[in-house]
Amino acid sequence: MIIISGASFDISTIATEYDDNSVEKQLLDKISASNEKYNYDNIDQLKFELNLRKNIVNSAVNLGKSDLSFSVFKNSICNPLYWIRTPNGGFLLKEDSNPGEAINDIFINGDKYATECATAMMIVYYKALLDTYGGELFGKQFPRIYLMGWYVTEPLLWEVAFLQPAANILFGDRGYFNNPDYDPAAPEWEGENVIVLPDSMYYGHGIGITTADEIIRDLNSKRKEHASRSAYLVDSVGRPDFKKLSDVYHNIPRETAPLDWRQFPAPRS
Repeated sequence: MIIISGASFDISTIATEYDDNSVEKQLLDKISASNEKYNYDNIDQLKFELNLRKNIVNSAVNLGKSDLSFSVFKNSICNPLYWIRTPNGGFLLKEDSNPGEAINDIFINGDKYATECATAMMIVYYKALLDTYGGELFGKQFPRIYLMGWYVTEPLLWEVAFLQPAANILFGDRGYFNNPDYDPAAPEWEGENVIVLPDSMYYGHGIGITTADEIIRDLNSKRKEHASRSAYLVDSVGRPDFKKLSDVYHNIPRETAPLDWRQFPAPRS
């Protein structure tokens, strides 16, 4: 059920704006038919979320087709033209680099980059916001990007790092496959962060674009000896605050927490 300004919203008023098989139309149908209430202050917020979720899906698909390699932090690499590789394996945007160009470079020159799956998720969201906001607004909002898993996130994106129970898992959400009996010698297979895609598909860095069954099969092959518990998709998701991001796009003032630049953590092997 969609609620706008406290009243139930009839999707027929905007449904014709989207092709029947489009990501936006599928999302609109799903949230409208759900028993869960999706509240918006205005129709612009709803349309913004549909557009951004579409761009998240496209970003995930394109990153999956890029030459970005999987690597643990101690072996990560990045293009020094745009990024500084920090001692813990993170990527810090150079002060003289254009944020939008730097994010696009990961998709264009993926062979110059290698990182793990959580960082790849953040790359997906940054690219989706770049395509939604445009280069000028994106650069203004994200002048100093730091890519390293969930350790440091922007105030506008911090919600993506935290999994919360969800009545519906939607396209563009960040999901997680847990692998409870993973091999301790390969901690990178403790689980797989994914972006939810249409047609029951998922993008996971290092695994690619595939089905839940294939991801579970891959994770189960990385379990410790005598493992008895299968990997599984958790019923929680990480998703950005679409209203907050919409207000930025529509230039609506609101309080935003200052950037929390924590000390760089030690790398994980």
